[in-house]
Amino acid sequence: MKLSIFLLAAFLRASLAFAAVPSPQAVDQFLEDYFAKRPTQGFGKGLTMEEALITQSNVVTRLSKQLGPPAGYKVGLSNREVQQRYGVDSPVRGVLLGKMMLPSGADVPAQCGARPVCEADLIVTVKDAGVNRAKTPLEAAQHLNAVVAFIELPDQLLATNAPVDGPGLTAIDVGARLGILGERAKVLPTDDFVKALAEMRVTMTDQTDAVIGQGQGDAILDNPLNAVLWLAQDLAKHGERLRAGDLLSLGTIFKPPVPQAGQTITVRYEGLPGGPIKVTVKFK
Repeated sequence: MKLSIFLLAAFLRASLAFAAVPSPQAVDQFLEDYFAKRPTQGFGKGLTMEEALITQSNVVTRLSKQLGPPAGYKVGLSNREVQQRYGVDSPVRGVLLGKMMLPSGADVPAQCGARPVCEADLIVTVKDAGVNRAKTPLEAAQHLNAVVAFIELPDQLLATNAPVDGPGLTAIDVGARLGILGERAKVLPTDDFVKALAEMRVTMTDQTDAVIGQGQGDAILDNPLNAVLWLAQDLAKHGERLRAGDLLSLGTIFKPPVPQAGQTITVRYEGLPGGPIKVTVKFK
């Protein structure tokens, strides 16, 4: 009898958790808004992170029919001040899809989403699955191939009156929309390289060479490689793993501007061994 009661209680808990996941109709509405590039109410506040990840999986499966298979992951809320704003004490993650990725110099509509912004971001590429066992930034560097200059164009999809928290942001795939892939620098598995990543200077300029934003690599969790460690550990909690070839977007360096038609935005990364790297996008 006691076992039956225990099983019944477990079933009820599981049923309640499932019931809290947004309905297929809510996902349909979100996707309709996403492809129409209009503000959405999203899925509200109050989801658990487990419910949010289930919802994200449903969203990504549907998005991938038009935007291609997963290319990797993005880490959001990599700044502790921003985490507090969303009521979480760690980053969140989303999925990047193949057709979201564009080459440096691409022409992109300024209104490429409902409420797009232009982020000075950073990507690393995974060399092998050993990154899943890494415990330190130096160990992570041993299993990465390259640092890639990257402008992410995430979409602040939510309507200005829509409530949101960390799980709510996770459920909408952390606003993944587009990204621009630029020049690469080889990852060196050395203490000096790890230090250089934290100290690299990142500058965003427009077509007149006016500086729009500046920052340093350590704006991302004190060192961008800490975002890699967090991502691998968070995936492991849910039975997932990083794979060779994955692109990992590690987070924004400073507050992103809103793109304007006619702008050409360039982001330069200085201080890495081998010289600076850059990436450019043109807004029409």
